[in-house]
Amino acid sequence: MNTSTTITQLAKVRLALVAVIASATLVGCDSGMADLEGFVAETRLKHQGRVDPLPTFAEYETVAYAEQDLRDPFKPHQDISAETTVATASTGGPRPSAGRRREALESVPLDTLKMVGILKQRSSSWALVQDREGTIHRVQPGNYAGQNHGKITKISENEINLVELVPDGISGWIQRQAQLKLGTGDEK
Repeated sequence: MNTSTTITQLAKVRLALVAVIASATLVGCDSGMADLEGFVAETRLKHQGRVDPLPTFAEYETVAYAEQDLRDPFKPHQDISAETTVATASTGGPRPSAGRRREALESVPLDTLKMVGILKQRSSSWALVQDREGTIHRVQPGNYAGQNHGKITKISENEINLVELVPDGISGWIQRQAQLKLGTGDEK
């Protein structure tokens, strides 16, 4: 035998050995893929995904903005009672004063106010009135209280007398007597 044939035979043996090792490796990988494919199939069966349908929305309704009918949101709010006072100023009889500044207690209903005491200092005397938030206000004859233009006419030890101006329903005003008694709300 010749050395070149021996080398050729060795090369063939080596090649056969590499082929056997490669095929054994591929067979080992193939069995690992079967396990992976089985796991994926099993997971797909367990976890069937479902997407909820999209919610339905009410159809958009267009509304035309009629700005001439509404108050301008960029201008300060005007007091409606002042407009009412000006509108009825032409009628005879009692009526609220159009140019008078409104006082703090005029925005509070009279039945939520409570007389809590009297304060005397030298020749002056004031009644102490508590509003619904618990704030104490000092008032005297000539001040206003309540939402019906109630003017304080007299303060005594036990009560405050007021004259309210109430719309009569036919574009006029009528006077109504009201009192706040010591320790209670509105007593009419």
